[in-house]
Amino acid sequence: MDLQKTNVVVIGAGTVGSMALWQLSKREGIDVVGIEQYGRVHSHGSYAGESRVFRTAVHEGGTYVGMIQRSRDLWRELERESGRSIYLEAGCLSIAPEGFPDLVTALGTVQEFGIPHRTLTTEELRREYPQHLVQDGDIGLLDAHGGGLRPEVAVMSALDIAERNGARLLFNTAVLGIEERADGVVVRTTQGSWLADTVVVASGSWSGRLSPELHDLLRLQVLGLTWFMPRDPDAFAPERFPAFLRDSGPVHFFGAPSFDGYAFKACTNPEWPVFRDPSEVPTSHTREELIKIGQRAAELFDGINPEPVRQSVHHCAYTPDRLPVVDVNASGRVVTIAGLSGHGFKFSPRLGEFAAALATGSSPADAGIDPRFALASHLERLAVLGAYTGGGH
Repeated sequence: MDLQKTNVVVIGAGTVGSMALWQLSKREGIDVVGIEQYGRVHSHGSYAGESRVFRTAVHEGGTYVGMIQRSRDLWRELERESGRSIYLEAGCLSIAPEGFPDLVTALGTVQEFGIPHRTLTTEELRREYPQHLVQDGDIGLLDAHGGGLRPEVAVMSALDIAERNGARLLFNTAVLGIEERADGVVVRTTQGSWLADTVVVASGSWSGRLSPELHDLLRLQVLGLTWFMPRDPDAFAPERFPAFLRDSGPVHFFGAPSFDGYAFKACTNPEWPVFRDPSEVPTSHTREELIKIGQRAAELFDGINPEPVRQSVHHCAYTPDRLPVVDVNASGRVVTIAGLSGHGFKFSPRLGEFAAALATGSSPADAGIDPRFALASHLERLAVLGAYTGGGH
């Protein structure tokens, strides 16, 4: 078998892979190759869909605060290096009944870590954000550093910079398998094979195809995206309408302001089952689902047409407790980052830093990685939990 040689192969060039390639390409003396089964910036990955909510007032608690704060700096760095607008700091507004658990946790987080924010009463919400149909008893938390991210622009920018720095990127090239041996790791693809010192597995929902342990651990949740056209699009522009999370009874919506000038993003998910492989995931909402989502949206937002003007369906790999897998195997040759559980894009630049550190010899502890992110730790908890919990955005 004729092998091409390199220092690091990154499998996947999406949410994490693009950021890992960006970070690795900055390191002197490191030859890096990125391999992507689809084209450059495609519609199949978990990141696709025009915008992603960026939150520093995280309702997952303090676990991610350091990662989020570092990622905020890195998003600005990526903007400077690329010359593109990626992170729109329009704020992120959480609205829920007083005492709602996620909101209580987020309020505790901003207070504990000194995150810039405002709390709003029902009356203040109605006066300042009339786009939202606020119910009696609702309160708001405005995360001043929150906002919207442009994921496709972010991935394109990271890949462009990596390539400019000397990384070699292979698109429309599927990975058939990886095999560790004494002199490195062999990566077999549809376009030949590579021998690398280390390999970064960053293939998102497809990660279980390369690792039996990940196949046992990860489950795919379907994520549906919808956009609605308001009668007054200017009212939903970023300077007047922050990114948002809405909780009203059993209904949860999340979304972003209008980036295209005529529609804003407001998403809630139908009750899709859990899947094991991307080939099983539906590619579109049903007509009945779109009608129901539109009806729910009209109950929460003022002056909108309840017929979605755009819709798409995506998927993300989840772990049972929604903590990501960030680890390197015992030999130090295979780095794995997977299971972002629906909330990983916002801190993907930090995950890219983790990947680059582990791929070049740092230990997880030296890289500042939470020990709960280790694969062995996940598998131990899986044996106890025995169930997938879902959720996230």
